[in-house]
Amino acid sequence: MLKNLLAVLLLFPTICIGEDWPQWRGPNRDGQWNAEGIVDELPDGQIPLEWSIPIGPGYNGPTVAEGRVYVMDRQVDGNKQTERVLCVDSGTGQKIWEHVYEAAYSIGYTAGPRASVTIDSGRAYAVGAMGYFHCFDASTGKILWERDLQRELNIEMPIWGIAASPLVFDGLVIQQIGGGDKACMVALNAANGTEVWRSLDEKAGYASPIVIQQKEQPVLVCWTGESLSGLNPKTGNRYWSHAMPPSRMPIGIVTPVYDRQRLFVSSFYDGSLMVTAPTDALTSQKIWRAVGPDEQHTSVDSVQTAGGLLTDGPFGIHIMIGTPIVDGDYIYGFDSYGEFRCLEASTGRRVWEDLTIVPKLRWGMGHMVRQGDRTWIFNDQGELMIAKLSPEGIDVLSRGQLIETTTVQLNRRNGVCWSHPAFAEKSIFARNDNRLVRASLAK
Repeated sequence: MLKNLLAVLLLFPTICIGEDWPQWRGPNRDGQWNAEGIVDELPDGQIPLEWSIPIGPGYNGPTVAEGRVYVMDRQVDGNKQTERVLCVDSGTGQKIWEHVYEAAYSIGYTAGPRASVTIDSGRAYAVGAMGYFHCFDASTGKILWERDLQRELNIEMPIWGIAASPLVFDGLVIQQIGGGDKACMVALNAANGTEVWRSLDEKAGYASPIVIQQKEQPVLVCWTGESLSGLNPKTGNRYWSHAMPPSRMPIGIVTPVYDRQRLFVSSFYDGSLMVTAPTDALTSQKIWRAVGPDEQHTSVDSVQTAGGLLTDGPFGIHIMIGTPIVDGDYIYGFDSYGEFRCLEASTGRRVWEDLTIVPKLRWGMGHMVRQGDRTWIFNDQGELMIAKLSPEGIDVLSRGQLIETTTVQLNRRNGVCWSHPAFAEKSIFARNDNRLVRASLAK
């Protein structure tokens, strides 16, 4: 009996982690949701909500850990501008704690904070759009340490502010910040906030970093405003790099995607890059790069690959916001005007294009999360879909309205829902400019 009890106790933390969504794009930053007992069909029309609470505007998506939901928003009262970190009970939406601080914006698109709150080892790490960084006790909201990174590191502020979500790794919290004196990437001591290392004399981008394994050691993958690079996460030393200078401005937003020893990134103006990142060496090589004539004309008829010139296109995709899926031999993602495309991963050649997931419009997009052989899509119209993706096409199995669009994030037509939802506790947690909601997806 004792042996069985020990087995259950050992298993329990794994179950908890799998049910939480403690950071940007889930437990492993890969957009994977491993829950079981989830619905196969959504109700027609409005999806029923477990709860809905008012919040202010902001671009950042919620995170969920140990029965608590974390989100950030912004308020403007006359000349006073504030950012807020909010923690609520995941079961009821009732406020547990909040922290409000002044944050005057000098950036474009002023709806609110961009980066999701990261939860790790009982701490909550939150970075605002202007570089104010707080570490809280995740359960009480007590401030454990705080930094004004804009002032302290002389940030060359990106036009849309600080957007990368903090990454906690091996006692460090790592942030893309765009600071001066070779501080594009910085690592702070996760317990006390002191600087451990800084790296890359480059402009900042907006992409959150990830960690992969190469030669039996971790490699920090950073997509900055000027390169895709692999760093030693303990020291910041660079192992490899691929220059990706901006043609107009740094606009890399999507998270680098890693699949079968390959890394893929794509930007609105500067197209896509696919590289190898082998597991047996601390190296990387370009597989292909495809850049269309401009953001409206994103296809090319030929592309140079590692195997030579290919001319039987069209090739390419220019992604704005939603992180794509790389699944074996294929890439799935939203092009610059909402065209949902499937590409060959090895060449960038287009397999098909679909125009039914989101209305065709500049920056049309959706966020995708994989669950088994299905993909959950939350589009910028606030719709939630269950779909299956294949080289034969997209099969939308079910579709319903989760939350309404609002106009503070983007004031066009009827607005957008640009924030990435969280999938946890057999539910989805989503926000717009006015409210945060939970809807059950349990069978």
